[in-house]
Amino acid sequence: MFAQIISGNSRVAGVIKDYTIITFGLLLFAMGWLLFLIPAEINGGGISGVATVLFFATGLPVGLSYFAINVVLVLVAIKILGANFGVKTIYSIVIVSLVFAVFPNIVKEPIVDDDFLSAVLGGMAGGIGLGLVFSRGGSTGGTDIFAMIVNKYRNVSPGRIIMLCDVIIIASSYFVFQSAEKMVYGYVTMWVLSYTLDSFLSGANRSAQMLIVSAHYNEIAEFINTEVVRGVTLLDATGWYSKKDTKVVMSIVRKKETAAIFRKIKEIDPNAFISMGSVMGVYGEGFDKIKL
Repeated sequence: MFAQIISGNSRVAGVIKDYTIITFGLLLFAMGWLLFLIPAEINGGGISGVATVLFFATGLPVGLSYFAINVVLVLVAIKILGANFGVKTIYSIVIVSLVFAVFPNIVKEPIVDDDFLSAVLGGMAGGIGLGLVFSRGGSTGGTDIFAMIVNKYRNVSPGRIIMLCDVIIIASSYFVFQSAEKMVYGYVTMWVLSYTLDSFLSGANRSAQMLIVSAHYNEIAEFINTEVVRGVTLLDATGWYSKKDTKVVMSIVRKKETAAIFRKIKEIDPNAFISMGSVMGVYGEGFDKIKL
């Protein structure tokens, strides 16, 4: 009974932590728009971009149009994708809509007197904010929902659909602002946001897969397992040139841990053959948890 209570409290604490981080990420994402992009009349894509275009074209509040469009998309998604549609996505839509509604005119003029810098800073804030949201299994909805709906019926990757939507949304800003320069800055924002998001998600937790061929595989495997504290798998292999059987040490480690491993391998066997490649995502003990 006591163990069940502890387990239950741990799960509750985990949920609270997830939603706290998601909320902070959403605030950062929204502030990127409110502080940098909207005051500079720059459209960064997504449903936020659609809401921004509607705001400058009709005066309709960004928060209202952002919420209304997403509600329609969520209702369609629930009908098509099922009633178990992401709760965190719905939560994110509500929070971003509230931030847009509560702080619509947080600044009247751009904080920085340079459109390019506004585009970069807005994209960075949005990318880091989305990175925090995605890292806890959340989503801001919008074009993500549209991409999932299209992907259900057409064999097109969601990433390609989202990119196409963003390109069209940013291009539409030309008809409102009548400025090719503003449109280009919108594409700058899109690129900076994507780059920042990718860097955030794979930066501090970047992993590497190491394949090590050495006659001293026992010592190398022991060092990685006991000193670096990473799992090791020994693979049976045969050298095609030598026709000799050997072992290949395979281990997935953090990038920051590879320097110590290289130093130790050089000490044990300077002639070891090593292959190292970046890994996009690693899930399991000692790494990330699968988030659904």
